[in-house]
This record gives sequence, C-alpha cells and structure tokens, in this order.
Amino acid sequence: MRVIIRKERPHPGAQLRFTDIDGHRFTAFATDTKKGQLADLELRHRRRARCEDRIRCAKDIGLRNLPLKGFAQNQLWCEIAALACELLAWTQLLALTGAARRWEPKRLRLRLFSIAGRLVRSGRRLRLRLARRWPWAREITAAGEDLAGWALADAEAEVRPARR
Repeated sequence: MRVIIRKERPHPGAQLRFTDIDGHRFTAFATDTKKGQLADLELRHRRRARCEDRIRCAKDIGLRNLPLKGFAQNQLWCEIAALACELLAWTQLLALTGAARRWEPKRLRLRLFSIAGRLVRSGRRLRLRLARRWPWAREITAAGEDLAGWALADAEAEVRPARR
C-alpha cells in the first residue's frame, strides 16, 4: 500500500484550517495500485471524490431512506430518485450559470423550485408568470431561456430530406 501526500497552497480567499502548516495544505490518500504515474493516481482519486459528491446529493434528493413497505415499491422509489438526481445534474450543467451551477439540492429547492408562479394563456400561448419580487427569479428566467435556446438549436439542426 502506498500513501500519497500532496502539499499545496489554498486558493485565494480560502479559509485556512488549523491543520495547515506555514500556509500550505496537506492532503493524503492511500492506494494499493502498484503501477501508474502520480498524476494519474491523483486524478483517479479526485474523480472518486466527485462521484461521492453525487452520492451525497442523491441522498439529499431522496435516497437517504426507503419510505415504502415492499421491495418493488422501494425499487421504484430508487429509480425515481435516481432520475431526479440526473435531471438536476443536467439542469445545473446546461441551464444554470455562475454560483447557481454549484448549489446543493437543498438550496435549489429553496431558491428555484419553490417560487410562486402562474400559468396564463395569452394569444394561444401558455406563459409562466413568476413572482416579480422573488430574489432568484432572474436565474430561473435565464435558465429557461438557455434551455429554450438548446431546443431551438436542436430543431434547426434536424436534417430535412432533399427535394427531387
């Protein structure tokens, strides 16, 4: 087994820990991989940490407990929670920008998913009217415009059959 220790300076603005020595942060991980470059092993370790972040988010979405009695029902619950986790991850990647892209599920639920809105019909179109005073209404409208832009670009990219 190998223990790999990395010494780095914290990024500007990061709060120092009491374990930091002379302004440097030490991180360590253990591996039983016999071969491989140090950079490759560290990249694999960091990817694993990202995977564990997704698992933590999935627990916040609904995988922390199984609320139903039967196995098949709980299996369906897990599938729905996994689908919600994937939808949330893709929404953050494609629609949200800035700090909203890194928000946790609890913060997204509080700021974006609990906004009051009303569906109104006007000129044969459905429109979503959001509360004007909601502090994060701008993020929601920008996300909707980004997703609409993706859908429009996808529709324009369809190949039309050539006329003969």
